[in-house]
Amino acid sequence: MSSHPDHPEEACAVFGIYAPNEDTARMTYFGLHALQHRGQESAGIAVADGSSVLVTKDLGLVTQVFSESSLASLTGHIAIGHARYSTSGSHSSWESAQPHLSAIDDNIIALA
Repeated sequence: MSSHPDHPEEACAVFGIYAPNEDTARMTYFGLHALQHRGQESAGIAVADGSSVLVTKDLGLVTQVFSESSLASLTGHIAIGHARYSTSGSHSSWESAQPHLSAIDDNIIALA
């Protein structure tokens, strides 16, 4: 990607939501599906409920990575999702799929 493009460029999709008492994983799934054109190499969703963070991610399109059962297992009131379009690194590396989890003291955060 050029550092000075003469037209809009798209790379990756990020979707975040805070919605208590809602199915945030499913809402994030549909948000990523709508943004799928921004990244087609991998997809992932992380959800948090205030005490834990759960992540599902894999290589492939949003519809290939998530199933009804995987979405049902992601419960929480806040979520972040990512669909990857690589600009560096491996195109087919699971380690490059996001969101990534990071621990700071006793706190776990998801980054996309």
